[in-house]
Amino acid sequence: MELKATSLGKRLAQHPYDRVVLLNAGVKVSGERHEYLIPFNQLLAIHCKRGLVWGELEFVLPAEKVVRLHGTEWAETQRFHHHLNTLWRQWSEEMSVVAAQVLQQVVDEIAHSSEQQKWLTRAQTAGLQQKIRQALAALPLPVSRLDEFENCREAWRQCQAWLSDIDKSRLAHNQAWTETMLTRYADFFSQIESSPLNPAQARAVVNGEQSLLVLAGAGSGKTSVLVARAGWLLTTGEAVPDQILLLAFGRKAAQEMDERIQARLHTRDITARTFHALALHIIQQGSKKVPAISKLENDAQARQALFIKTWQQQCSEKKAQAKGWRQWLEEELSWDVPEGSFWQDEKLARRLASRLDRWVSLMRMHGGSQAEMIESAPEEIRALFSKRVKLLAPMLKAWKTALKEENAVDFSGLIHQAIIILEKGRFVSPWKHILVDEFQDISPQRAALLSALRAQNKHTSLFAVGDDWQAIYRFSGAQLSLTTAFHHYFGEGDRSDLDTTYRFNSRIGEIANRFIQQNPHQLAKPLNSLTAGDKKAVTLMADDQLEPLLDKLSGYAKPDERILVLARYHHLKPAALEKAATRWPKLQLDFMTIHASKGQQADYVIVLGLKEGSDGFPAPARESVMEQALLPAPEDFPDAEERRLLYVAITRARHRVWLLFNKDEPSSFVDILKSIDVPVAKKP
Repeated sequence: MELKATSLGKRLAQHPYDRVVLLNAGVKVSGERHEYLIPFNQLLAIHCKRGLVWGELEFVLPAEKVVRLHGTEWAETQRFHHHLNTLWRQWSEEMSVVAAQVLQQVVDEIAHSSEQQKWLTRAQTAGLQQKIRQALAALPLPVSRLDEFENCREAWRQCQAWLSDIDKSRLAHNQAWTETMLTRYADFFSQIESSPLNPAQARAVVNGEQSLLVLAGAGSGKTSVLVARAGWLLTTGEAVPDQILLLAFGRKAAQEMDERIQARLHTRDITARTFHALALHIIQQGSKKVPAISKLENDAQARQALFIKTWQQQCSEKKAQAKGWRQWLEEELSWDVPEGSFWQDEKLARRLASRLDRWVSLMRMHGGSQAEMIESAPEEIRALFSKRVKLLAPMLKAWKTALKEENAVDFSGLIHQAIIILEKGRFVSPWKHILVDEFQDISPQRAALLSALRAQNKHTSLFAVGDDWQAIYRFSGAQLSLTTAFHHYFGEGDRSDLDTTYRFNSRIGEIANRFIQQNPHQLAKPLNSLTAGDKKAVTLMADDQLEPLLDKLSGYAKPDERILVLARYHHLKPAALEKAATRWPKLQLDFMTIHASKGQQADYVIVLGLKEGSDGFPAPARESVMEQALLPAPEDFPDAEERRLLYVAITRARHRVWLLFNKDEPSSFVDILKSIDVPVAKKP
């Protein structure tokens, strides 16, 4: 069947198409120079219109495209349209039966996934989306027409729900599944810890994503959740002990984890490892030559003594070294350096020891040659960095010599060797689940070890517990972005927040949270307290009130109540504490740096040293050239890490915190704390 424009209509319309021919399952629209084939499976609608004299056919196609035929005789146009439309509708009804079968098959697969008694991961839902798209691509009808057919409508709307808002559908399924699990395993969640897990903790434990970051503020039960997670995997049969890898960032933390595991899970078959112990295990299994770890790695005092001895020797024997070190300490660090043989000054040596340790450690973590190290530094500091590297080269050489004499390796070398063994396939990971505590302390090298382990088995899950508000170890190589951009580095997954602290009262929590969240780069999360606290729970006070404060505490603090006295640096320990044993014999006083207090808790906390200057808190923002060259760039917010350090200090306390500031040179934090309603007391 064919429809043509009239001679006059063709001349007046001046349109490229003047003829349409009906095909088996489509139409061909053509003109003198143009031809367009339109199969029924691309046709969305056919419109018949009447102009002043002639008829018009309009074929609507996807992407809002329209093909028109003008200038046809009106009666013929009507007849052609009626016949064409009837055939197209009949064809459409037949095709709708095929489409309905395809859609129903997909809907049944979705239902099967939803009905299964398991967590629906992002990867699985992405797979469902892909199946839906593949099914739609195989339909004989345009997707936009599916709502027209009753036999397709409901199945199509279910598919649309998964395509348009997959998170909503996935979350609905997982929420229902979680509630079922919490009810079915109510006894487990009530008994796995000394007190029942709260809902947020329990939801984190059962989460089934391949990569899960549990963000947990201070005192909110991070370790409890980690232990409960291991217990959950065993209880539900998802893993046997040998398939669970628990990781901590220090031997003490690993030992504490082991004690918790034994006490709560009643098993010794799961043990926590440090990253270095893990690396050593991988090397032992995948290499014939098993290295020994240097004793110096676990003895900071001996390590620093080695560096100071080398430094003093270099300065005493080489004038150029002595001159270079004086310039570094005076010009860059703004230290007061004694005249003459300054390297013999014990106070200066003690102060420098930890920095030498840190700088040599950063050079070791870099792993490359000194030339490569210098080349990788930012161009604007490269020349100065080169001078610093040359000054530190004797310390690095002394370190390597000590390792050679011990026939041992350091921690950086250990992890590097383990990664090589994993990449070469000489060690096959037996672990299906990796659980990591204090994840905010992870460094790029440790992250590379995790990635190498998971690369062997894409189904290995990563369950990480941490708190970006307590990330205070950038100076030793920790990279905060590995936590704040967790899924970028470790694969698409989920995030779960623990919203209750069991340590401090609501007033301490309010001040700490308001203070830390002034930095917009910190991940926002709720942290509610179970106990109320009065306005004086956090108090600012002049530092000349330390002794009166301890006098007052001695009057009401109980013998079993701990008092932590914290400072930014160890050498800032106040002289008053030297007489504490006799003046306040009943007080349980502990002094330590804020960094060392991480993981500690006490009834009362006294934070010292809120002053400006080179030994101030916050510490001067200007970093050493070594840190600028060998560490990731700091965050774009003033004193970001120093804020986190004060957050850690404040949140060690259960009941009260005193923040002692210098009246003549108060810290910039003092005005900030006042602005968030921290009161100032003239005396205790």
